[in-house]
Amino acid sequence: MSAIDEEPQPSGTLTLQTQSMPRDTNPQGDVFAGWLMSQMDVAGAILAQSIARGRVTTVAVGSMVFLRPVPVGSTVSCYAETLEVGRSSIKTLVEVWLTRVDTGEQVKVTEGEFVFVAIDDRGRTRPIP
Repeated sequence: MSAIDEEPQPSGTLTLQTQSMPRDTNPQGDVFAGWLMSQMDVAGAILAQSIARGRVTTVAVGSMVFLRPVPVGSTVSCYAETLEVGRSSIKTLVEVWLTRVDTGEQVKVTEGEFVFVAIDDRGRTRPIP
């Protein structure tokens, strides 16, 4: 099978996985975008902390397009990969895939770039070791 015939797959490392709950949804049962962005921020921070070997904070989020709604009860998986490491900053790409409850099918929901900066115990920027 050639690459063109292959099903799309997540890129990066599975960094965070959770399930969408009723409290995270609108009245129609779809997850709020803000909740999804929060999960992505956590996933990116987990990766950035391991690179920075310590505390990091989010300093920027790139544009995002939501490809499909996330229904309540879906398994939400965040895959993160490092795009760039600077003196004190780390740029990550976070993809979100959901697993449909009824079919088990895995589909991409969104992706976004998250930039983190390494900080010390006083909240000041520090170099990445």
